[in-house]
Amino acid sequence: MRGVARARWAAGAAVVLLALAACGGGASGSGGRVLSSSWGDPQNPLEPSNTNEVQGGKVLDMIFRGLKRYDPKTGKAENMLAERIGTTDSRHFTITVKSGWKFSNGEPVTAQSFVDAWNYGASLRNNQKNAYFFGYIQGYDKVHPETGTQTADTLSGLRVTGPRTFTVTLGQKFSSFPDTLGYAAFAPLPRAFFTHHSAWLDKPVGNGPYAVESYTRGAQMTLRRWDGYPGPDKARNDGVTLVVYTDSNTAYTDVLAGNLDLVDDIPASQLKNVRTDLGGRYINTPAGILQTLAFPFYDPKWNTGGARKVRTGLSMAINREQITRTIFRNTRTPATDWTSPVLGTDGGYKPGLCGRACAYDPAAARKLIREGGGIPGGRLRITYNADSGSHKQWVDAVCNSINNVLGNDRACVGNPVGTFADFRNQIGRHRMTGPFRAGWQMDYPLIQNFLQPLYYTNASSNDGKWSDKRFDHLVDRANAESDKARAIRLFQQAETVVRDNMAAIPLWYQNGSAGYTDRLHDVALNPFSVPVYDRVKVG
Repeated sequence: MRGVARARWAAGAAVVLLALAACGGGASGSGGRVLSSSWGDPQNPLEPSNTNEVQGGKVLDMIFRGLKRYDPKTGKAENMLAERIGTTDSRHFTITVKSGWKFSNGEPVTAQSFVDAWNYGASLRNNQKNAYFFGYIQGYDKVHPETGTQTADTLSGLRVTGPRTFTVTLGQKFSSFPDTLGYAAFAPLPRAFFTHHSAWLDKPVGNGPYAVESYTRGAQMTLRRWDGYPGPDKARNDGVTLVVYTDSNTAYTDVLAGNLDLVDDIPASQLKNVRTDLGGRYINTPAGILQTLAFPFYDPKWNTGGARKVRTGLSMAINREQITRTIFRNTRTPATDWTSPVLGTDGGYKPGLCGRACAYDPAAARKLIREGGGIPGGRLRITYNADSGSHKQWVDAVCNSINNVLGNDRACVGNPVGTFADFRNQIGRHRMTGPFRAGWQMDYPLIQNFLQPLYYTNASSNDGKWSDKRFDHLVDRANAESDKARAIRLFQQAETVVRDNMAAIPLWYQNGSAGYTDRLHDVALNPFSVPVYDRVKVG
């Protein structure tokens, strides 16, 4: 999902907070057992198959429940609406939906609710960001062809067989397919989504523990506990007010002042003070997030054999240990592969897979960059969005490290773009001329999710358009493998192809961080670094 191009902060926070305080409830909305939390406007409409960034994902996780849910502590995929997902060959699946589930508008959740939602998400004409998640299902090439127009309206691999049962036929074996079904793109949708689409987008209706009460773009979204929610994870509070911020430092300051209950991204500039400021109300836990530098392989000067050497040399010119220690106060860990330690070694994480290419080695870095013909264009410009307080600091630190290695204090410079939205729009239009900040927050805890969405040819989050036939072939083989251990080994072979080409420079594994006021209790972050809002107690 969500390239960690995090849409962190947008406009209007100070005005919102003052208005809320004037109502007598502080920033916690209506007061009482409602909590307030920092947020940023989603980049895309809150359609489950169209949201692939963190801020929209937070909302979807509150208002939807799918066939599976990832355990907030372990990340393990567990049945939620799925009563049973059966298969005998890892290609043909029969799914039974639990009875008694409804959407917050009273409509029952049925097998048709899933099939209609998945067909909508897959359709080329609906232009959904997460359409490729349905690419495993038979018939995807007809409803979402790579070129030309679609020749079918529905996926031939989906068939409703009863009010609570449907079958899924995949184009090839994919033994881990059931574990992907906790991702938001696979959520069910009510009929109102299709019959009154515009109204639904203004006020989404889901089947999760919260319901959207109102949303003012650039200001806030209010969600309230849905008392009719039938799931085992009912909200322990009365609701959440998501307040939009332009600056994470302001959100942090508002938590200290008691004007905001929860900030879920401690800015780097505050890390030296956070333990003193918040004491036991500061959270710093590992998360399935990897930060990288991506490259525009659609630009010919970055897509040559010489440029491969330059990319590897640049990786070796970055002093990750020093940056994570001084800038991030050890809330980041130098990356040694392209996945995350959260997976565990039994889930595909292979520490040290990057080898010397991720080790700080000035002499080797200079040699490789020189052999590769030097930095394309003569100067390295690292593009990032400037509306997050932390990016400038680490980009400047990376450039300083590279400049020190090359003995040229202008060899690398930061290239700020004003807002996250503008940054993502430039990436989407293939306007990058050099490396740009990137990363990945896992959608589900599988090694496949760290590799295929980012590096498979034409995958939707392959922003740099890197392509390698051997990598694609290994991923296809891994997906078809029914034995988990063998599948992981194949994925790790694919990861070595990423390494050998330095398709992206891995920087550091990111922890989730948060701070909160003494109004809140049982605050925790899940392995995706998102607050587990429904578990929070207020008062």
